[in-house]
Amino acid sequence: MKSKLLFIFLFASVLFAQAQRPQPDQVKVNGGELTIQPVQHASLVLTYNNKNLYIDPAGGAALFNGLAAPDMILITDIHGDHFDTATLSAVNTNNAVLVVPQAVADKLPATMDKQKIVVLHNGDSKTVQGIAITAIPMYNLPEAPDAFHTKGRGNGYVLTIGGKNIYISGDTEDIPEMRALKNIDIAFVCMNLPYTMPPDQAAQGVLAFKPKIVYPYHYRGQDVNIFKDLVNKGDKNIEVRLRNWYPSGQ
Repeated sequence: MKSKLLFIFLFASVLFAQAQRPQPDQVKVNGGELTIQPVQHASLVLTYNNKNLYIDPAGGAALFNGLAAPDMILITDIHGDHFDTATLSAVNTNNAVLVVPQAVADKLPATMDKQKIVVLHNGDSKTVQGIAITAIPMYNLPEAPDAFHTKGRGNGYVLTIGGKNIYISGDTEDIPEMRALKNIDIAFVCMNLPYTMPPDQAAQGVLAFKPKIVYPYHYRGQDVNIFKDLVNKGDKNIEVRLRNWYPSGQ
């Protein structure tokens, strides 16, 4: 009886998590489709050719119920909404490679298999499991030693998947390195005060590097419609996709 009740509870938890998450998007890429699954705040899952990439898994394993186990985990920074050891310990990471900045590698549990950890510094590029990854700086402006995000500590990432270039901003402002990006097909761009930037500043940065599709994410407390209106007025060719990254009102 106990095992049956446990099964019912776990099944209900999976259904609840699935109901809370936004519906995934599909984007046609070379060799098939890329599935984009927003999870919560800074967390998302990308799936391509049966490979699952978890970006900044945080907030508890329940948020990832019903999603396939990760083959790769990318972490941008040391803050708890990006790097959550409890979530990492709870999701199935048996077959996952972790791609992280040095500051995160230094804080990983000693039980983590070091051979599965790939450390990238700003500007580094490496192909991992057939996916080209470049680490992009992410930091606050003006630069200061006491800023929430100092240059060199965390990574944004550009991933090349199925011929498409995907930018994950991490926690940043509209820094020169972001503005200088080229040929970005899909971008995930943060905006929240006081930690990163307001919607209007995020829109200015996006209008500078002109991704084909942009998702505002990591936007707790901000009006993403302001961002969408400014981007649409500045360049109608940029598709702004608004998704609910806070389905439980978090």
